[in-house]
Amino acid sequence: MNAINARLRLRRADFMLDVDLQLPGHGVSALFGPSGCGKTTCLRAIAGLTRAAGRVQVNGELWQDDATRAWLPTHRRQLGYVFQEASLFPHLNVRRNMEYGLRRLPPQRRRVPLERAVDLLGLSALLERMPRTLSGGERQRVAIARALAASPRLLLMDEPLAALDAARKAEVLPYLERLQRELDMPVLYVSHSADEVARLAGHLVLLEHGRVRAHGATAELLARADLPLAHGEHAGALIHAHVVSHSADDHLLSARFGGGLLRLVSTRTHALGEPVRLRVPARDVSLTRTAPVGSTILNVLAVRITQIVPDGPGQVLVALDGAGTPLLARITQHSCEALGLAVGETLFAQVKGVALVD
Repeated sequence: MNAINARLRLRRADFMLDVDLQLPGHGVSALFGPSGCGKTTCLRAIAGLTRAAGRVQVNGELWQDDATRAWLPTHRRQLGYVFQEASLFPHLNVRRNMEYGLRRLPPQRRRVPLERAVDLLGLSALLERMPRTLSGGERQRVAIARALAASPRLLLMDEPLAALDAARKAEVLPYLERLQRELDMPVLYVSHSADEVARLAGHLVLLEHGRVRAHGATAELLARADLPLAHGEHAGALIHAHVVSHSADDHLLSARFGGGLLRLVSTRTHALGEPVRLRVPARDVSLTRTAPVGSTILNVLAVRITQIVPDGPGQVLVALDGAGTPLLARITQHSCEALGLAVGETLFAQVKGVALVD
């Protein structure tokens, strides 16, 4: 059975973790929420590093069941764990750091060859380097490759980009996206960054005060106006589309989804028909009652208003439906009242091509 089930309960003096997770047994599932909501505690309990009451089963393998007194210690759980800090052995070079975890792994359990991990994380030129000579992003890529080389049944990642600056995050994220596309291994990813979640996760669990507030497909939860994910500066929608063209001359990428065609600037290489995840920031979506003529805005989509809610002083969040795909627009309260916007109306959403992120 391909599923990750974790029923966990842990009481502390000022905190209570009480979750019942039923996650896909493949792809990336994200635990998202503010600091102190229980993300890391939940991850450590699944790993067996923190003892919580309950039951944990990963793709048919039972790791914990208090009802039958079953308990598999951490070193016997086939898992990989990536922490915020790379924690490499300073006296070992990159190759030997990666090989360290293979010592206790029988050859018959090695499903991810070391060479494959090196290739996925782009480490071939770094194998003889010492940790002190690596950048923060390079060290974290080595830590991820080391966890993969142990061929885990489940990869746990606890805010692996939190200790990196913006440039190093931008360096590592494409490698994480590659893992998501090419590696058939379930990943449980802890983050408080909506951008990371949108780029990586197919399934999302929103935690608040140690409990699950909402869970489901990432694209659906990001655009739900009743959840905090849809509010704030980084709010936006996630669109799953397929590449229909990509120009090498002006880097213009065209991708089709259920609600139409989207065009954006992309310097990444894309093949025709390739699936892409497009992030549409709510702050970069404007609304108009008539389709524009002679505009520099490349993307104009027919949409229907599904909800209008306040979103800070003088602002409103407008939830939209584009032929079954949810979108968000953050506009001024003045514009909303001037246009007389109301739920159920159809109009046009405009998105600049330079605002979209793939």
